[in-house]
Amino acid sequence: MREDPDEITRLKIALGRISRTVDRLVSGDGLTRTQLSVLGTVARVGPLGIGELAATEGLNPTMLSRVVGKLESDGLLHRTADPADRRAARVEATDEGRALHCRLRDQRTQLFTDALGRLPGDDADTLMSALPALESLASAIADTGR
Repeated sequence: MREDPDEITRLKIALGRISRTVDRLVSGDGLTRTQLSVLGTVARVGPLGIGELAATEGLNPTMLSRVVGKLESDGLLHRTADPADRRAARVEATDEGRALHCRLRDQRTQLFTDALGRLPGDDADTLMSALPALESLASAIADTGR
């Protein structure tokens, strides 16, 4: 493995620029990145217990409670008692929440599709070939925080 600090810095800067630009170009209807992530996880995975959602998102229960409260007040999530343990809560996306998640996901997908189509030569194919390595990097970084 090459550990050239300059190349690692370039990778970090490029990934950060992509993330910030996509966030800027595809508005989350006033939601924060954390709120969008929570909504996306619940919309994709289905009803989740609060503890499971906190672990998935890497959020402490107090922060998650605030995020879920905001999304619930916006009509995007619905909180119910867990049928197995009435003291615990589960959250699921409302129809409006799923629709917002799908609309934003589709807009972001189109943004990437268009940008990949404008890349020179085999750059798009090279990036798609690097996808497993990028996914491994994302997992390795996420595992650092656990």
